[in-house]
Order: sequence, then structure tokens, then C-alpha cells
Amino acid sequence: MATTWPLTSGAEYIDSLRGRDLAVYLHGERVAEPVDHPIIRPSINAVAETYDLAAREPELATTISPLTGERINRFLHVAASADDLVAQNMMQRKLGQLTGTCFQRCVGMDALNALYSVTFELDAKHDTPYHGRLREFIKLVQSRNCVIGGAMTDPKGDRSKAPHQQSDPDLFVHVVERNDEGVVIRGAKAHQTGCINSHWLIVMPTMRLGPEDRDYAVIGAIPVDAPGITYIYGRQSCDTRSAEPSSLDRGNPRFSGQEALVIFDDVFIPWDRVFMDGEVDFAAMLVERFTCYHRRSYVCKTGVGDVLIGAAATIADYNGVPKASHIRDKLVEMTHLNETIYGIGIASSHQAQATKSGCYLNDDMLANVCKHHVTKLPYEIARLAQDLAGGLVATLPSAADLESDAVGALLEKYLKTRDEVDVRDRWKILRLIENMTLGRNAVGYLTESMHGAGSPQAQRIQIARAMQLDAKKQLAKRLADIEDAEPE
Repeated sequence: MATTWPLTSGAEYIDSLRGRDLAVYLHGERVAEPVDHPIIRPSINAVAETYDLAAREPELATTISPLTGERINRFLHVAASADDLVAQNMMQRKLGQLTGTCFQRCVGMDALNALYSVTFELDAKHDTPYHGRLREFIKLVQSRNCVIGGAMTDPKGDRSKAPHQQSDPDLFVHVVERNDEGVVIRGAKAHQTGCINSHWLIVMPTMRLGPEDRDYAVIGAIPVDAPGITYIYGRQSCDTRSAEPSSLDRGNPRFSGQEALVIFDDVFIPWDRVFMDGEVDFAAMLVERFTCYHRRSYVCKTGVGDVLIGAAATIADYNGVPKASHIRDKLVEMTHLNETIYGIGIASSHQAQATKSGCYLNDDMLANVCKHHVTKLPYEIARLAQDLAGGLVATLPSAADLESDAVGALLEKYLKTRDEVDVRDRWKILRLIENMTLGRNAVGYLTESMHGAGSPQAQRIQIARAMQLDAKKQLAKRLADIEDAEPE
């Protein structure tokens, strides 16, 4: 059945993904229908929740588009104020709480916002048509309520060499042909969050580029089912549990994240979907503005952290020790760390400033400090959750044993805690903690926290660039009554 636009619910979104004949490979085999694959479906459910939240809480997850005058999903909105950016953060935390994983739409949202201001300034300098094309594309995806996937990270090859210096030019996405109709690109994008679950991919350069890298300075929007694209699905720890008959061992039976390696084998992009072609002087601006948005978007991890804190508190309750002082202290510490991330991220949004395009950009320093905390604090929150869970988080037998005639009764007997606590409920919470700290959703909570939107060193570089040491030295010298206190 043909998709009816705009999509208005999670169910309609899921139906829109069917029948696209994507070249998706998982465990060495092509997947006939990703929507129905038990390992892939939980990640689709997580995106569907972004639609259902918009229907349930429109004041949080929707807004009025200044481009169309219509109500749209906030993930497709170009921020017109600091309040818009704050609302994004509030929505992201809520979705983290609802799914306990990555819901896969932040990259696309941040890409649209970064491109809006960058194309505006690019056009002003080079007299190019990119901003107008982008506005028309945004109106299209808003009217259809599409999911946008952002594709920035290249495999990179030899990190000591620029893109044009690689022995294999395909290790960075690049243009291999230009004609009257558009451009043809070749290469790959790695670790692509939610790519198979999107309707469109926006391909962007991954780093600042020099004059000889002109063919690598390409930005374009591509339908996910365009000819020439192959998706190789990323493994997640314990992912095959989703295909087992019992849900007891899945931890988070309904939701998960998704990453894949995306191969572009001579993929065509028409000119009206090309938003940069060769303007290497704007590649760095695009990367920096995208990462500025995306690094404060990691407040989504605080919603996931809320779930993990709740799971840790629940297992303490089930074990009969919710009032023990050391238990309470660990829960307080987990909460303190979680709120530290949220506070810095939302402060970055509050301190947003308007760009020349009218789109608002959050504070870069605070965005990088937020993301740098995200590379550390969730790991400590996870450690404390495992501490409170006890050794069973890693030694619990299988659900098949619990259901077996031979040893099921023994597990019921020896895994019992408080009389009023069902062994199966304790089992489910232990599996949830395992899932979020060791299993498949540890990708979304821990590994993604480390490497998503750049590694820790990337944030330290940006912090170093923005720390204004000269100005701070002047402040100190002025108070110390040193003669050269006045700035030059």
C-alpha cells in the first residue's frame, strides 16, 4: 500500500518503511524486509515513539514552521529562538526516558539547523543557490513529516593524510561525476545512526578541507532507497536475544538503537538536492556548527540515565535495601552526574545567538563541555548501576532455564528476595541494567556517548580554541594592578 503523507503516527511511520527493497545486510545475509526483522524492529519502534510523542504531547514535540505556517514535528524545525533549542533538549530527554535508548533523529535535526545558516552565508559569499534549494527541501520533508538521517563520518583511512592523499579515494565520500542533471558520489559513511529507519540521508563532509579536496566538499540529500546504496548493519552485544522466543532475556524488549556502514556506489544526487559542491572554505564551518548543535543534543543521554537510575533504585528495592545509607548515596551520586550533563547542555541552548540567516545557534563552549562530560559521566553512572545490581547482572542464567521443568523451580527458590517480589520482575530489571550497561543498548548509552559527535579529544580542541586565555589573563592582571592590564 502506498504511503499517505504526512505521517501522523508511529504506526503510519512504520508502514512507510515497508516495501523499499533496501540492500541491507545483517549476519552475512540480505534482509528481505527490515521492518519485520526481529533484530532491526526494536530500533524502528524507537523512532516511531518520536511520532507518537508528538501526537500525545504536541506542545513539547511539535511547533509551527515559519516556512510553511503548519504544525510540524520539532525534529524538522529550524530553531528561530533560544527557546526553540531549549524545547529540543526537553523533548530529547523525554524521549530518552520513554525509550531507554537512542531514538535516532537528533543527527538529522542538527544537520538541518547547521545547513540553514551555513548555506545562507555560503550563498552570500559565492553567489550560489544552495540556501534556496535547502529551504525547498525542508518544506518538503516538513509537509511529509519525514525522518532525516545525517551522514557525516567517513571511514577516513590513513588519518595522517587528507582525503585527496588517500591511496583509495573512496575512503571519503566524493563526487566522481558532474553533469547537467546533478552529481554522482562514491564512498562510505560509518556508524550511521538510524540510517535504515530514515526516509532521507543528508551527506556532509566530515572535516575541514583544503583546495585539493574540492571533490570531497559535497552536501546533498538522498532518498534512503536510492539506487547504489548498500547498508551493512552493525552488531550490538546480545543482539540475537531479540530473535529468541522469550522476552525475559532482552532487557529492553521493545526498543534499541541502530548503526550501519553505508556504501555509496555511484549514487546520483540531482542539483536541486545539492547544497554544497566544491566550496571547501565552508566545510569547516559546517562541521563546527553541526557539532555545536549535536554536542548539546547529548542531553538525550540524561533521559536514558533517568531510566538506568530508576532501574538501579528498583533492584535495590527488590533486594530489600532501599533505605541503606550507601545505597541512597550511590543513587544521589548517579542523579548528580546525570543532572550535571543536562544542566550544561540546556545552558548551551539558553545562551544561543542568532546567525546571519536568523537561525539560532547554541553556545559552542558549553556544548563542548556538555559532550565532554558525556564521554565520562554515563560510564560512572553505569558502574554504580552495576554495583547496586550485584553479580547477577552478569551471571543470571537464561530464561529457558527459568522456564524449564528440570531447574526452573530451583531458580525460583534461590533467586527469591522479598516475599512480595516476583522472581520474574527481578529478572527483568537485572536484564534491563545488563542491556543498558553491557548489552545492545550500551551502544546507545556508553559507546555512542564516547564517540558520537566526535571523540573526547575533539571536544578538548574546541574548548581550547574558545577558552579566551588572553582575556582571562587581562582580568587577573587588572586586579593585580599589573601595568599591561589594558587589552591591546
